[in-house]
Amino acid sequence: MQKEIIVLLGGPGTGKSTLINELVARGYCCYPEISREVTLEAQKRGVEQLFLEQPLLFSEMLLEGRIQQFKKASQESDSVVFIDRGIPDVVAYMDYIGDEYPDFFTKACEDYKYSKTFILPPWEEIYESDTERYENFEQALTIQKHLVETYQKYGYDLIEVPKDTVENRILYILDKI
Repeated sequence: MQKEIIVLLGGPGTGKSTLINELVARGYCCYPEISREVTLEAQKRGVEQLFLEQPLLFSEMLLEGRIQQFKKASQESDSVVFIDRGIPDVVAYMDYIGDEYPDFFTKACEDYKYSKTFILPPWEEIYESDTERYENFEQALTIQKHLVETYQKYGYDLIEVPKDTVENRILYILDKI
């Protein structure tokens, strides 16, 4: 059986982490979003918002972490692995803020390919800001646009997950794989 490395993507507050947590509860192998981890680590060192203050450093750390997740996922014994956000997300966010980045960012997007990509649409009713999610809903819409453009640029067919209950969203994803 071929290994399926599946990425859940979407702008901030679309429900990705909630779905990953539910997939974990159902026994699926999942890798969490790591940007909060990078942000919290920087905050411990006195940098309140590393992405805002040093976006290239933040993005390099994130890219390396996501590459490591991909490599680990491809070694898992499970035939299906879900990942909360993928490598192209890093490029999409850099494009969103208008910063330049080294060629190895785009090379990583070309070298590490996910089996399937599920995109969660912006959903204002469930959107919440917190200490690590600084964007407002309008910014989340713009980020979503960059995510779609970036993933399509790298040849992905995005499968949109309908706005629905967590249960129905999970069933939709599982039905598509």
